Amino acid sequence: MFKKDNLETPTDKVNTVIGKETTFNGQINGNGLIRIDGEAKGEIINQGDVIIGESGRVAVELKARNITIAGQYEGALEAEGRLELKKTGKAVGIFKVNSLLVEEGATLAGSMEMPDAEVEEVEKKEKEKKDSVFEKADRHQPGKPQETKDREKQLGQLGQFSESVSSEKSP
Repeated sequence: MFKKDNLETPTDKVNTVIGKETTFNGQINGNGLIRIDGEAKGEIINQGDVIIGESGRVAVELKARNITIAGQYEGALEAEGRLELKKTGKAVGIFKVNSLLVEEGATLAGSMEMPDAEVEEVEKKEKEKKDSVFEKADRHQPGKPQETKDREKQLGQLGQFSESVSSEKSP
């Protein structure tokens, strides 16, 4: 009736496994599915998905397509797709994800950034609009803006005044 939440991944689909009794310290660059059931420290950059199993203890800078955490994670994490925290998962750090799913019972602490495509598009359009307004203003005022011309004139007059004052003091 209810589907049991199973984190078991068929071994024929996993490209890299760090087993329960294994400790890894270093850097991994990969393309397939990485499963961590042991300990890992360092950096993982993966074009595919990363699964941290219930027994996984991970302290790495992690960048992957989708990330599932059922164990413990600490560090800076970036998921191009989704970050999923299972009910047994504990994650502390800096997170940048496009989608987030947190099961009841999971622990998440730190800072979260979720770029919103709509917000980014609106900001881009606002900037383009502002730039076009300034371009139009420049077309209507050939050369330097009047305010700049006035300021230069004032500075020039001040320079002439200081020259005349200093020449009067000279013997």
